[in-house]
Amino acid sequence: MASDLNSRVKRWPGWVLLVLVIAGFLAVGATRSSGPESQDDRVDAIARRVACPICDGESVFESQNNASQAIRNQVQQLVADNDLSDAEIVAFIETRYGAQVLLVPKASGFDALVWVLPAVAFACGAAALVVVFRRWRREAGDVREPTDDDRALVQAALVAEIDDQDTGK
Repeated sequence: MASDLNSRVKRWPGWVLLVLVIAGFLAVGATRSSGPESQDDRVDAIARRVACPICDGESVFESQNNASQAIRNQVQQLVADNDLSDAEIVAFIETRYGAQVLLVPKASGFDALVWVLPAVAFACGAAALVVVFRRWRREAGDVREPTDDDRALVQAALVAEIDDQDTGK
């Protein structure tokens, strides 16, 4: 009876945490913007996805380099022409400058591994934790209450240790 109540109490906080995390993700997903609203916003959004060909780790949006300014001007012209979608504009920039100008890797082919491998590693880690925790729980269930012989053995060890400290050994 007490063991059943104990196991139920241990399980419910995990479920509450899971529900709170899912609710948080849903709230963030529902409140995200649906995309740029003006041409300038669209140019900025595209410029944030393209890396500066000269600077290391900066987007075209952040960089003040002449090469970045030229790419921004080209993106602005392509957006003003309104003939291409954002993905097509990024693909055009990629063909001109190479794949190294993409800050966000493509979600297909070999580049998809960048997105998949962390999720796979997380799932494997979570599965390993479940296995380890179940093993620990099973081993903890095998532990019995100490017997009178166990208590006497511990008491004798404590007395021997106190005697050793008193004699200076």
